Amino acid sequence: MQQRSLGSSGLKVSRLGLGTATWGRGTDEHEARDQMIAFSESGGTLVDSASAYNDGQSETMLGRLIGDVVARDEIVISTKAGISRRGGHRSVDTSRGHLLRSLEDSLTRLGTDHVDLWQVHMWSDDAPLEETLAALDHAVSSGKATYIGISNYAGWQTAQAATWLRASGRTPLVSTQVQYSLLAREAEYDILPAADANGLGLLAWSPLAGGVLTGKYRTGTPSDSRGAERDMASRVDAHLDGRGRSIVEAVCKAADGLGWQPLQVALAWLRDRPGVTAPILGARTAAQLHTALAVESLALPRELAAALDDVSAE
Repeated sequence: MQQRSLGSSGLKVSRLGLGTATWGRGTDEHEARDQMIAFSESGGTLVDSASAYNDGQSETMLGRLIGDVVARDEIVISTKAGISRRGGHRSVDTSRGHLLRSLEDSLTRLGTDHVDLWQVHMWSDDAPLEETLAALDHAVSSGKATYIGISNYAGWQTAQAATWLRASGRTPLVSTQVQYSLLAREAEYDILPAADANGLGLLAWSPLAGGVLTGKYRTGTPSDSRGAERDMASRVDAHLDGRGRSIVEAVCKAADGLGWQPLQVALAWLRDRPGVTAPILGARTAAQLHTALAVESLALPRELAAALDDVSAE
């Protein structure tokens, strides 16, 4: 698989990343192992997790596979901190103490002494930005993280964070991770320009819009799909308005003409967008992942990419 520089840094990552948000929930240890094997054999290196994914189970499952299925130095471990669940409710805490404790817990679950990319999971007004960013810098200076990034920051927040670190002589940011797909192009307004101006690579989560861009929801919601789950149903429905259905139909039409799967069309379009380093693939099963990974050998014709740009423009 082709490797790309993450922003203006020296860190090289595969241009498709393996997401682990379903590990420990919809994906069991057997499927996680099969996914890691398939991803590694395809040449993939970037594996993304977070302390908040399924109360740490995602990181625990990943840690069990390191050294067994794949060598530690053959993958780029990316994880995030700042979100946790307390009493069944989501809590956001980007204070220095919480972030650094979370990093220690992540390292224990992953079974490693450092992560390659450590990101603050989202912005919070409850802790000073300088405190949050100083914690990221400390993680690098202490050797527990090699590179740092942000996630789910707006454009102005991205620019402010990157500027503060650079002006204060601290470790620079190398990445931002945000939602981006044919059905969610808001990142193009200000996040992508801010990332480009500050030398950050963009990692795109939910590149298939919760599975909507696979085409499987065109005629209803399959009972065994993620869209049938209570927490996903509203997300799927939000994408299937008039505009969303037109985009999905265009993707499926392009796939039929090319002899591809719809998800491969959507991924190829996103993978090759300016500023994008890698879409993060969030497959539930190894079979789904195999189909997504096949896009590595595919190139979307320029005229089809332009047509999809037009139909998905807001």
